[in-house]
Amino acid sequence: MPPNTTATTGDTATTGAAPAKSGRKKGRKARLIVLVLVLAVIGGIAFGAYWSISTVRASFPQTKGSITLQGLSGPVDVKRDGNGIPQIYASSDEDLFMAQGFVQAQDRFYEMDVRRHMTSGRLSEMFGKSQVKNDEFLRTLGWDRIAGQEYDTKLSAATKKYLQAYAKGVNAYLQGKDGKDISLEYAALGFTNDYKPEKWTPVDSISWLKAMAWDLRGNMQDEIDRALMTSRLGPQQIQDLYPEYPYSRNKPIVQEGQYDELTHSFQQSGASGASQNTGTTGATGTSGTTGGATGGSAGSTGTTGSSTSTTSGSSLTSQLAGLYNVLDDVPTAVGVNGQGIGSNSWVVSGKYTITKKPLLANDPHLSASLPSVWYQMGLHCRSVSTTCQYDVTGYTFAGMPGVIIGHNANIAWGMTNSGVDVTDLYLEKVSANGYLYDGKIRPFKTREETIKVAGGASKKIVVRQTKDGMPLLSDRDDELVQVGKRATVNTAAPDRGDGYGIALRWTALDPGTSMDAVFALDKAADWSDFRQAAALFDVPSQNLVYADTDNHIGYTLPGRIPTRSSADDGSIPAPGWDSKYRWTGFIKQKELPYEYNPKRGYIVTANQAVVDKDKYPYTLTTDWGYGARSQRITDLIESKIKDGGKISTDDMRQMQLDNSSEIAKLLVPKLLKINLDDKNVRDAQKLLEGWDYTQESDSAAAAYFNAVWRNILKLAFGNKLPKELRVQGQCLWVDKIDSTGPVDDDTKVRECGERDADQAQPDGGDRWFEVVRTLMEKPDSDWWKTPKSGTRPPANNMDQLFRRAMIDARWELTAKLGKDIDTWSWGRLHRLFLKNQTLGTDGPKALQYVLNRGPWKLSGGEATVNATGWNAAGGYNVVWVPSMRMVVNLADFDKSRWINLTGASGHAFSAHYTDQTSLWAKGELLPWSFSAKAVDDSTSDTLVLKP
Repeated sequence: MPPNTTATTGDTATTGAAPAKSGRKKGRKARLIVLVLVLAVIGGIAFGAYWSISTVRASFPQTKGSITLQGLSGPVDVKRDGNGIPQIYASSDEDLFMAQGFVQAQDRFYEMDVRRHMTSGRLSEMFGKSQVKNDEFLRTLGWDRIAGQEYDTKLSAATKKYLQAYAKGVNAYLQGKDGKDISLEYAALGFTNDYKPEKWTPVDSISWLKAMAWDLRGNMQDEIDRALMTSRLGPQQIQDLYPEYPYSRNKPIVQEGQYDELTHSFQQSGASGASQNTGTTGATGTSGTTGGATGGSAGSTGTTGSSTSTTSGSSLTSQLAGLYNVLDDVPTAVGVNGQGIGSNSWVVSGKYTITKKPLLANDPHLSASLPSVWYQMGLHCRSVSTTCQYDVTGYTFAGMPGVIIGHNANIAWGMTNSGVDVTDLYLEKVSANGYLYDGKIRPFKTREETIKVAGGASKKIVVRQTKDGMPLLSDRDDELVQVGKRATVNTAAPDRGDGYGIALRWTALDPGTSMDAVFALDKAADWSDFRQAAALFDVPSQNLVYADTDNHIGYTLPGRIPTRSSADDGSIPAPGWDSKYRWTGFIKQKELPYEYNPKRGYIVTANQAVVDKDKYPYTLTTDWGYGARSQRITDLIESKIKDGGKISTDDMRQMQLDNSSEIAKLLVPKLLKINLDDKNVRDAQKLLEGWDYTQESDSAAAAYFNAVWRNILKLAFGNKLPKELRVQGQCLWVDKIDSTGPVDDDTKVRECGERDADQAQPDGGDRWFEVVRTLMEKPDSDWWKTPKSGTRPPANNMDQLFRRAMIDARWELTAKLGKDIDTWSWGRLHRLFLKNQTLGTDGPKALQYVLNRGPWKLSGGEATVNATGWNAAGGYNVVWVPSMRMVVNLADFDKSRWINLTGASGHAFSAHYTDQTSLWAKGELLPWSFSAKAVDDSTSDTLVLKP
């Protein structure tokens, strides 16, 4: 039975300013008035100095006239449209990428500079001692060191040339500028720090790919969570919370065509070196000793868990909690890493479109950031030739040359995170002389790192790595050093002595070729080129969808994906002292799943399982997304094409905005049957009558249902999870636990949650959809039992818990939105706040007011196609978003459409700081010019860069 718990604290609502009104002239005037007032406040209160409007405007980019840049071989035109989105025209590759570096630095250099300090573990040089811990951890990972090795040993000569040209362009922008000439943030830093930006290097650009890979690294979060759960839950209970992927209901990405041939070739070859579907559990679908998608490993002594399972109070739990805290403090590059977050991308063949050519849609779901992680841009050779090879447009990362997602004159592509498992945590038996491996002590490789600290003394650390390059993460936090006296291990495990360390194996810690892949994708002309380019994209592993002007569509899974022995499925920390738990190799690129022109005429990727568990011999992960979004997209496509229907560009846009709640379809019929005594609660229940399950921002029904869903999760699961997974500050009286488990004498202790609200569990994503769906078949399960709390009744079965959740939700919304249900709306709860990722979160309040924007009231929700994600454990505010949206029309690229979360500019008072956000919030898309004529027609400003 899950531990008995009683809540003693609740949640508090947050408030914010309304979004700015549209209207350019009126908006500019308002911004200037606000600017004068805010800067006066900053000048008089925060810093004791007055910043004039001219100081702020000094950093705005020049977008008209001409600028001379040393190093160009010929003139370059930079044409910006009314939203400040640049299209660059050059006559050589080097000039094109040099201009890209210059233009991105004009708009986003502060963002670029912060990113490179993050990736190199040098944030303390900008922000002082508060970032030392982060720098220690990032230095231990050594992203910039690996990036340097890639540059020296892995990348092609052409890629190095383009990286050098890009860096030359950035440095041309920096030449002769002080910090205040670059951005408002540098002017603010200048009051406390004499920091001055350094020159840009090619390695600075490559390192950003490591940060991207880190945020999209796979199931490390699940590994940690499963181990932490063992302090309060048993193996079967943990298995309940990680159910099997529903292959029969939510289809995988690859279903037909080349995959069947691929399977046949695997069967012929025997898939040598693969982690076969024997003895392990999870996405492979077979059952070992403990069964289930969790791998049964947490708290058990099964095949994969014998050396790492724990009982309550173990120091492994403490150690992993400490690791989680370190990971959570590391700044995210592109998004939250956790369950529920993902992306949508799909492509429809021309036989089902109005245009008779493919349509391709993509909207990656990432943390909301200001400015957006994406930067829209076109890179055009005036005449494509061997000396100038690119004519490509799309979404770039400021700080890195090339286009990441978009289209060229022949093909289009989109990306979603595959979620394949490319990280493993290892317990290491550490001694004074090294670490234990197959009965022998091996010495660590060591290096010394010096961390410079603004306003303080430098700090030196020693980084230790195993022979195969795994850094010892436990060196970076005091909690990680201690090992539990009661950690359960099998008899073959070494004596724990002073404790086990934790090391990380991760594909991105090996030098790779992903930077080569970016340029190869940008100039790919057909499916063959695309597949060859994708093969270079080793980390992060992404689902890539494809379409071309010759009416072909396709999908491929690239990436450096490890194989494991039958002893290990990668679902929990493994014993590092036993070589049989080490990786056995990597899946060959030609053996990875792909599809080309499937008969069904479309391909959908939304972080669901890539392949059916019974048709592929490798274990890609035990932790797929559960397919709620992907199946909804599939259903929408099928509904449009049945009976000969055709899909338009706007149909694709409308699909991206689908707000339908899959969990509401399951639960609402049940909730409407619950008998309620309180008239006020019955009134709220009536909101669900006739509701179409769509989560529009003005919907009162959506507000009430999501509050009920949140309270179901809290009562059934959240209050029964260990403190390490619950929301920080949420305190409960729980059963006392000792080394053998719950104390059977009704002794209660008060425990408070320790996790940030946007990362706590249960988060409400589609894994929890599946958990609840499965348990609804067991209405008397112990999970549905919860004690009385104040005047709230206890529950002893599912119906009683649902009744309790409906009561709790009614009074929660009364406190947040008022007693009158006619005033309720989902958007009042579900709001987006955009925050500058450095000084906008930790700077002085007045500076935060200057840099931050919002809130916006949003439609959509968790595991919905319009995935404005929220964490059910933490509250209703938006945690992640479709960071951009695009629809590519392969029949006429000029009829393609796109939108960014914020705007082109990173300058707080630029007209293009958040000029796309209100349109984005309403689901609108902007025209996306590609042809020379369309670009000229949309151009507002032209800047000529001269040699």
